[in-house]
Amino acid sequence: MLDSDYRYDFDPVTEDEDTIHEECGVFGIWAPNRDVARLTYFGLRALQHRGQESAGIAVGDGHTVLVRKDLGLCGQIFSDADLSAMPGKVAIGHVRYGTSGARSWEAAQPHLSAINDVIIALAHNGTLVNSDALRRELIELNIPFRSNTDSEVAARLIGYFTEMSAHIRTGIRHTMEMVEGGYAMALVRENALYAFRDPHGIRPLVLGKLGEGEWVVSSETCGLDIIGAKFVREVEPGEIIRVSDDGLVSERGIPEREPARCIFEDVYFSRPDSYVQGQSIYSMRYNMGRQLAREAPVDADLVIGVPDSGMPPAEGFAHELGLPFGEGLIKNRYVARTFIQPTQEMREMGVRMKLNALIDNVAGRRIVMVDDSIVRGTTSKQIVRLLKEAGATEVHVRINCPEVKWPCFYGIDTDVQSQLISAKKNVDEVREYIEADSLAFLSLEGLLKCVPANGYCAACYNGKYPVEIPKSFSAGKFLEGYEPENLSRASRGSQMGILEVAKDEAEEG
Repeated sequence: MLDSDYRYDFDPVTEDEDTIHEECGVFGIWAPNRDVARLTYFGLRALQHRGQESAGIAVGDGHTVLVRKDLGLCGQIFSDADLSAMPGKVAIGHVRYGTSGARSWEAAQPHLSAINDVIIALAHNGTLVNSDALRRELIELNIPFRSNTDSEVAARLIGYFTEMSAHIRTGIRHTMEMVEGGYAMALVRENALYAFRDPHGIRPLVLGKLGEGEWVVSSETCGLDIIGAKFVREVEPGEIIRVSDDGLVSERGIPEREPARCIFEDVYFSRPDSYVQGQSIYSMRYNMGRQLAREAPVDADLVIGVPDSGMPPAEGFAHELGLPFGEGLIKNRYVARTFIQPTQEMREMGVRMKLNALIDNVAGRRIVMVDDSIVRGTTSKQIVRLLKEAGATEVHVRINCPEVKWPCFYGIDTDVQSQLISAKKNVDEVREYIEADSLAFLSLEGLLKCVPANGYCAACYNGKYPVEIPKSFSAGKFLEGYEPENLSRASRGSQMGILEVAKDEAEEG
């Protein structure tokens, strides 16, 4: 059953358009004797930073699956009565900032679907780069679509192959063989939870334990912390996990490929209290600031960070150089997406809707402003102006990651290179545009020193893509003179047609 009491269009305030956005956050729980809908709600609140466009919860009660989803923040969508009306033993949840598909109620997740008489719901974080071709094949097989999202493509594929094999895990495995891109997914039916992850591990997914026989999956460990679950391990790249009355079962869905975790998770997306391979995101960002200070020191009176993700590297930068660290920008934490159509006046207000300079700390001082990235440059320009209007005599900008020069196709909303200022301007030209007294970025080598020592996707910095990008998908996305490097060929399964894979399954069966 789908429930949508209200629909409306959301328009981001302008400063959000100059921020890199991750597609979503995913949460899932198997806990038959607990209030799984409410626990999922808490998990989504912890993951709200990963998506503010829409949210949803799907609950399996042993007989069917109920879904409640809508546009807006978790607190706007779910009332106490909503959660009380969704009893069950298993649930998944999703928060979304869309990179694939329109901003609509239909595009909100979890995506509800049916496999014969079995209802399923799917929550997906990431982007499938070959979804258009798969959608065309499915339509030719007379399979209908209600949205234009790649998540629905995955759900329909799982359904198609499950109908053939009568096993959802087989349907998931064949789907993983065919899709290409970065993804972490959770799927629920009336009596089971499934979780699976792309073979490179581009998009994150962790496994936790709440109590005996109670299991949780989450995009980040902070989703486990909020409900008191203990981190067990990451869901392995290419792994399929199933949790039911029979307990937790793990199997290899597809072979693991060269590790390529999204490095922007560590730079920006993840909450600072989340952990990766035993290391906190906070400590990584603090060390990025220290490394940045070694590479690009500056003589100044005060180091400040742009809230929130710029604060830990700013603290590390100040510590390394022995400079004072303090607050120079105050964040209005109650500004989110708005129902109001943005006027030109609102656009000109820009950053002022979220940030205000602390004149007492800024006036008459040489300021180092540390931030996580520069995307289009307009936000950095407005913050520099804000600080100078507050009386800063100099504003030196330091960025705790390299220049973002290349589009991302794996779940970040920067898939058009012309949007990226560093793809069109050198460092001094960017400095001039944002009106800073100096500008420096952390080197890729320096960044890699500050994160756990395993494989990363850094395509947004160096143009080396771990998953082959089909030309049909990337057409018109690159500037002239930029030639991406595909580090791997598309898998055999993704180059096969749906009917061909289905034929192989029938022969194996």
